[in-house]
Amino acid sequence: MSSAYVSSESAGSKPQAHEIDNRPRYLGFGLGLRPQHYADILSGDPPIDWFEIISENYMHTGGQPLAALDQIRARYPIVMHGVSMSIASTAPLDLTYLQGLKELAKRYQPEFISDHLCWTGVHGINLHDLLPVPYTREALDHVASRVATVQEILQRPLAIENVSSYVEFGTSEMTEWDFIAELTRRTGCWLVLDVNNVFVNAFNHDFDGKAFIDAIPRDRVVQFHLAGHEHNMTHIIDTHDALVPPEVWDLYRYAVERFGPISTIIERDDHIPPLSEMVSELQIARYIAEQMLPELKSAQRQRLRA
Repeated sequence: MSSAYVSSESAGSKPQAHEIDNRPRYLGFGLGLRPQHYADILSGDPPIDWFEIISENYMHTGGQPLAALDQIRARYPIVMHGVSMSIASTAPLDLTYLQGLKELAKRYQPEFISDHLCWTGVHGINLHDLLPVPYTREALDHVASRVATVQEILQRPLAIENVSSYVEFGTSEMTEWDFIAELTRRTGCWLVLDVNNVFVNAFNHDFDGKAFIDAIPRDRVVQFHLAGHEHNMTHIIDTHDALVPPEVWDLYRYAVERFGPISTIIERDDHIPPLSEMVSELQIARYIAEQMLPELKSAQRQRLRA
């Protein structure tokens, strides 16, 4: 398997026409927005800088979810994060879905829109899972073409997230990190770097998570994801239902050192604790980042004085 595949057509190439001049702004430390926390967010002033929403939860709906999001968006920046674009599928792109995504973005003006480097189904069936792709030249050409189409439809760069996986393809011709790095170079897309997923895959597939992080272009990462997982000794499952473990915090520290100030969130999708507990955990991320980047603490003090 190649560890440094770069296509001749993209090596040293100029940014694509759909690539914006400036990366999304630094947002600080946020949480994945969950309905269990609506009331506490709206009734108080928790020390949370921004929220990430699951796009599908607010598309083609109304009532309380949109009413709550309207109020939260008035107070906080948001990012839209999808789970069913199926960017790597061989099935045609769902143009109805993409139009709904574009309309939601028009209403809430997110800092950016993201989804996963995966496929979620074929033949009109959504498997409700984030399935991995073979890291081949053919797959890279296919995904890059689809990312370019999505960016043309949305009229903005897409941010792609690395996913957790539990199997590898024998046909892969390059590493996961080289595939991702080349995809960002070809398309101008951004990257949501899920630090927990890097750790999970490093254990499951026996590679060095730091090597993954070292291979990712510094100028493409716009967000870090942090989450907990289930360690089964022989394999790890990405569950988003527990505290961020110490080993993931260590890898996050390494990522902050390499990439600098990157917008960071903690995700929790099951066993969701009270908002106060999520905020306490988020403070660990803030503390680590301020340790590694003292200028962040200085900037925070200036904001408080202002």
